[in-house]
Amino acid sequence: MQRDKLHILSQNLLQALRKLKMRWLIVALPPLFAFFTAFSTSPDKAPVNVKIRTVVQEVTLPLPVRPLSLDEEFWQIDQVRSDDTLAILFKRMNVRDEDAIKFLTISPEARAINAALLPGHSIEIKTNLEGKLLHLEYEVDKENILVAGLTPQGYQVATQKLLLQKHEMLSSAMIADSLFNATDEAGIPDSVVLQIADIFSGDIDFVEDIHEGDVLNVVYEAYYNAGELMKVGNVLAVEFINGGDKYVAVRYGDAEGKYAYYTPDGKSLHKSFLRSPVEFTRVSSNFSKGRFHPILHHIRAHQGTDFAAPIGTRVKASGDGEVDFIGRKGGYGNVIILKHENSISTIYGHLSRYEIGLHRGQKVAQGDIIGYVGMTGLATGPHLHYEFLQNGMRKDPMTVSLPVNIPIDANLKPEFEKTSHQYMAQLGMLNQRQMASRE
Repeated sequence: MQRDKLHILSQNLLQALRKLKMRWLIVALPPLFAFFTAFSTSPDKAPVNVKIRTVVQEVTLPLPVRPLSLDEEFWQIDQVRSDDTLAILFKRMNVRDEDAIKFLTISPEARAINAALLPGHSIEIKTNLEGKLLHLEYEVDKENILVAGLTPQGYQVATQKLLLQKHEMLSSAMIADSLFNATDEAGIPDSVVLQIADIFSGDIDFVEDIHEGDVLNVVYEAYYNAGELMKVGNVLAVEFINGGDKYVAVRYGDAEGKYAYYTPDGKSLHKSFLRSPVEFTRVSSNFSKGRFHPILHHIRAHQGTDFAAPIGTRVKASGDGEVDFIGRKGGYGNVIILKHENSISTIYGHLSRYEIGLHRGQKVAQGDIIGYVGMTGLATGPHLHYEFLQNGMRKDPMTVSLPVNIPIDANLKPEFEKTSHQYMAQLGMLNQRQMASRE
């Protein structure tokens, strides 16, 4: 009886399966096999294990092929390599256009690409399927591109200004060992660091006065083209915490476009004299410093300040004045003496050489290059010996009182305060971020 029931049940199931589509059959078969096995297996026999394997096979269908047209245009971007010539560059970029190569080779307007290719500069070209040059753009510098194109009148070439987007960049750095190491880590460009050194040159010697733990916060201009940084502009605002003292500067210009740096309350940062007449550079920032006199073998009463710097570092006039002496003078070696207003003189000793053309009686302005660091006279190591004399009396150039800062014009004060508040808020945000990073 049980066998008859099992037979009838199996017949009914088989009839139902015939009505299903093949794909459902494949899915349903494994459970059905298990079902029949359960009913048909006798108690004295072990169950049969059915191994199931899934096979997946990919079938690629042929895609329709669109025939290439001679009117197809192709864009390519590459960079000039160290040994590139115009011919090598075009060959690598698959430009097969003798007319274009001949034109760009002899055209005076195309000199930047036919005679002055610069490694690392980018070039972008458009060609057709036959390799005919249709358009070319070459990066001449950070602000200009050379553009050449095929027109109905033939090839034409011109230099154009890049359309740059200006952004305000906010950056912060804490000094561990050197200023440049800290700014490198923070991604602050060297040109920004050098601007900061100039802005605070009346207050800080960036070679001697940098301390571990000093903090720099800065807002500066950056110019981009297609997302790529092309150049860095002016420092807009900067805060430098140096040995516990805070120095802040804001850039502001009047209606005539004359820009200067001021304190947040509107006092000019321009000083009549620089604290350090040695040009600050990446090299000089790490140069060794020392005060022991190597020839006299003792620390003598110092009549000025020694600024250690590599030979050849540029020396600037610390203030507006006139060349009173230029030549050799005893232990000073090659020396320059400048005469300034209010019975002030400045002395620059141990120079390796003088600025070409500099002569006695010549007028110089603050920041003008007058000579170069050396080790002439009583010196065995390269440095600048600098003295500041007032009424014939030597003063410490690092601490002598300088004239009071001139405040901003009262008519410009409201507009300046608006600008100042904006930048002070940005610097404050950077300061908070710096403090949070230390916690």
